[in-house]
Amino acid sequence: MASDALRKVQNKLFRGGNSNDDGLPRSDPALTINIPVAPSTPTQQTAPPKSVKPSDPSPDDDEGDAQSQQDERPYRERLAARIGADYKGVERYRLEQDERRERHWKRWGPYLSDRQWATVREDYSANGDAWSHFPHEHSRSRAYRWGEDGIAGISDNHQRLCFGLSLWNGKDPILKERLFGVTGHQGNHGEDVKELYYYLDSTPTHSYMKFLYKYPQRRYPYEELVTENQNRSRDVAEYEILDSDAFDEDRYWDVFVEYAKDEDEPDNVYIRITAYNRGPDPATLHIIPQLWFPNTWSWPIEKPPMPSLTAHNRSGMNYITVKHPQLSKTHLYCLPSPPPVGPDGNFDVDPETEAVEPELLFTENDTNYSRLYGGQNETPYVKDAFHDHIIPSHRPPAPDATEDFFSPKIRSRSRTYSNVGSEADDDPEEGPCTPFPSGPSFVNPNKTGTKSAAHYIFKDVPGQGGCSVVRLKLTPLSLKKDLSLEDEGIFDDAVEARRLEADEFYNSLVFGPISDDFKQIMRQALGGMLWTKQYYKFIQKEWLEGDPAQPPPPPERKFIRNRDWRHMHVADVLSMPDKWEYPFFAAWDTAFHCLPLAVVDPAYAKKQLDLMTREWYMKPDGQLPAYEWNFGDVNPPVHAWATFRVFKIERKLYGREDLEFLERVFQKLLLNFTWWVNRKDAEGSNVFEGGFLGLDNIGLFNRSEPLPTGGNLRQADGTAWMAFYCLNMLNIALELAKHNHVYEDIASKFFEHFLFISDAMTYKEGDNESSLWSEKDGMYYDAISFGPGNSMQLPVRSLVGLIPLYATLVLEPSVLKRFPGFKKRMEWFIDNRPELSERNIANMKVGGKDERRLLALASKERLIRILQKMLDEDEFFSEHGIRSLSKKHKDEPWGMDVHGQRYEVNYWPGDSKSAWLATNFLLIESLQRFYQYYGDELQVECPTGSGEYMNLVEVAEEIQHRIIHIFGRDMQGRRATNGGNPKLDHDPHFRDYVWFYEFFHADDGRGLGASHQTGWSGLVAYHILQSGVSCRLPKTPRTPRSTANHYFDETIDSHSEFGDEARSAFSTMSAFERNTLGDISPDAL
Repeated sequence: MASDALRKVQNKLFRGGNSNDDGLPRSDPALTINIPVAPSTPTQQTAPPKSVKPSDPSPDDDEGDAQSQQDERPYRERLAARIGADYKGVERYRLEQDERRERHWKRWGPYLSDRQWATVREDYSANGDAWSHFPHEHSRSRAYRWGEDGIAGISDNHQRLCFGLSLWNGKDPILKERLFGVTGHQGNHGEDVKELYYYLDSTPTHSYMKFLYKYPQRRYPYEELVTENQNRSRDVAEYEILDSDAFDEDRYWDVFVEYAKDEDEPDNVYIRITAYNRGPDPATLHIIPQLWFPNTWSWPIEKPPMPSLTAHNRSGMNYITVKHPQLSKTHLYCLPSPPPVGPDGNFDVDPETEAVEPELLFTENDTNYSRLYGGQNETPYVKDAFHDHIIPSHRPPAPDATEDFFSPKIRSRSRTYSNVGSEADDDPEEGPCTPFPSGPSFVNPNKTGTKSAAHYIFKDVPGQGGCSVVRLKLTPLSLKKDLSLEDEGIFDDAVEARRLEADEFYNSLVFGPISDDFKQIMRQALGGMLWTKQYYKFIQKEWLEGDPAQPPPPPERKFIRNRDWRHMHVADVLSMPDKWEYPFFAAWDTAFHCLPLAVVDPAYAKKQLDLMTREWYMKPDGQLPAYEWNFGDVNPPVHAWATFRVFKIERKLYGREDLEFLERVFQKLLLNFTWWVNRKDAEGSNVFEGGFLGLDNIGLFNRSEPLPTGGNLRQADGTAWMAFYCLNMLNIALELAKHNHVYEDIASKFFEHFLFISDAMTYKEGDNESSLWSEKDGMYYDAISFGPGNSMQLPVRSLVGLIPLYATLVLEPSVLKRFPGFKKRMEWFIDNRPELSERNIANMKVGGKDERRLLALASKERLIRILQKMLDEDEFFSEHGIRSLSKKHKDEPWGMDVHGQRYEVNYWPGDSKSAWLATNFLLIESLQRFYQYYGDELQVECPTGSGEYMNLVEVAEEIQHRIIHIFGRDMQGRRATNGGNPKLDHDPHFRDYVWFYEFFHADDGRGLGASHQTGWSGLVAYHILQSGVSCRLPKTPRTPRSTANHYFDETIDSHSEFGDEARSAFSTMSAFERNTLGDISPDAL
């Protein structure tokens, strides 16, 4: 490449603007939200444009011009000019195209798992030990059966073709092609990923995505991470990679991976990998992007038609042609890269300097039986061939070589890192080493296979911000039809255009002066949720019986787990809690995921909720699957709540009512509700058990097992969850009754069931009554029933006593006016069954604010008493939300002795007794609904003892702000979630990136559990959108309520659409209210 051309390319890539030479923005590092104003548009409406499909995607086609002359304005401006007043942004337009099936914008996305090894699906052991059966050290050599994994990976929506990043620093014993972590056996707090990576950005159609991986230049400390964590007790902090010397002196690479799609062609995918040397000295980096097919041919006896990857070179361009029986022919073009540049921005190069050309490598995605088990390989080229080809130390050792951590000697299927130092480790392993290939190399010299890579070597990249870039493009187009393959400037302009369109999309969500820091948190949270999509495949019959072409699984395996879920046949793109720690769906997590997802992509959110109730997920008896470790486990019944909230969010933000979705899911939830009634109410008394119910370690006993005391556990939360379920089903039935009067009767049914469940909070045992409410303590507690007249409450102050607040619903007077049958039945029940309608619930006879009626478990008196404790900073109220266990138990643990064993509950802020965003979210919404009824009349002290009184919506907002403060930067530049780590808080290459943990330390807010749980922790984006305008900086004084222009006060008075039959649904709402989440009226919440 000539020097002037190279200089042009480098200036395109490293141009000025808002970026420094090291790739950081000048004013606000990393994710600057500097969104241009939407272009002005003509007022006339025009039909959406249709793009012309390429007629011949073959690279051998020499006909036609490379590309017709085009309008040089940005696509945003051209699209706005074409569709006029209908223009709502490019990404919104793409979402509409995808939903109308005009363009398959979601065919390619981040559907690759972060971890497929050690999953239940890959476990074929006799004892169900998934962590040991398929350990990390097998993953590079052993073909997966049920999915694929990789770093920053993408695939098509049926995972027939996969792309992922791999790297080598010249020191590691293996390629870095998947994320490493300790297993459930090795971690002192269970499984935990030990890598530094961030999901930075994504649009809903994945037209633009950005990912950051931080790769050490030193040898990756695999052994050290395992050993240190194994040697630590549970009450000690986990040993993380930043605790090692891996990142000392900043000797690491920042590797950014960006994906962008062509403006109007979703099958053309730009891939740009940019690596910055953050260390002080020059260093060499191998960037090895890989393209491969999942192994689908090793399992059936009759092999299916084989896909192929083949190398080509045309006009000096290396590319890989993809042929698959179920995919159109496409190509991965591997552009030559400019040589590394220094941090000073000096792009002058020697004219003789050559570009970095990739070496194309090929092998088969087949298990290396010889390396793992001493068996015979089916093909001479196997899955781990690239490791052997690139890393000399990975190749077969001499016969007298000493075995080390990554030895290629035979390992049994159960051998894992957790065996290191154990007795089993004393027995020497026998068997041959992996043999040298019979041919001239470990990779296929014929340049064909089912797994491929482009090997780029960047030597002596300058330190202090020196940079190297790899560009690739996955497209069916030929070289002559795609100018971006010949001009890297055009390539980079396309990526930049998609980034600006992502800016436009996220800017459209924000109303009001939200700080740049909060905008970044919101965007990373939503981007992370979109990144944690995963193609999940599980066919129970095939999984349980084994594959015809493989040895049969041990017979006892059939009795370990999920035997009764014979109908399960899952092959969908699903929202994961965390693609490394929890690379499987969890039904109740999914419900919470769908609220923030509905803000950006209602169609995807609805699809998730719909799938869980489809006949290939839901059990014939109505049970929803929990998670793959035990599909039969019981999680809280939140599906109806999430379904109606998603329906309302779409109506609020997008102006659409998807009644078909609402009715379809509702009909299936009738089955699920019946399952709960029949299976979890053992005595038909409307007191529900349920077991675990998603609450970790806040009870005296393991609620998924029989009580050691004998008797039955009467769960206050189980019963409250069902009351909550009833009210949500009632709410949906009333919505559907607006269009089909049959649902009015169903609404009456759920109203009556709610009263029966409410009454059961005081349960009968023979002629005696016992209550789950403690009048003495002003809290709900679990109780053990030992028989008639013999029961005891368990006075543990925990979330169990707060969950009854969830069961809250406000009815507008217009609803009762519109549905006279429902009103008549409700009034009859109130008048004729006073023993039910006046006990354990709020008084439904008394009208509240605007004559609304309240259905709730907690009366006003009980609500106030519960809130006194919930808002007490010495009990539940922390600086970072509501604790799951009262701090009171730190000094006053409660327990009992049973058969010589002590069972006790203690407050320990650093475990799962901490703050959880999901449970906090439901409390916040409950307070907002209580405000709908009580209005400003009800004021409570917040915090308790402070002398400051707030109405309930102000209390809800205060909790929201404390949750936002977990992530927000305070006046000293610290984020609570970082746990005081100065590098994470202040280093310019870390400080703007946020991890979204599974839960948070109740006292200091640091993140705990899974580190990339942008599932329900992504709810913080919803809080920012709803109340971020009024949120102060962390650790700063609150604005006095008497002088605050309160956000919710401006929107809470908007009426339901039934308030005035002569007006439209939104006639009483301003444009501001109509397009934000700030409206919390009964119709919107």
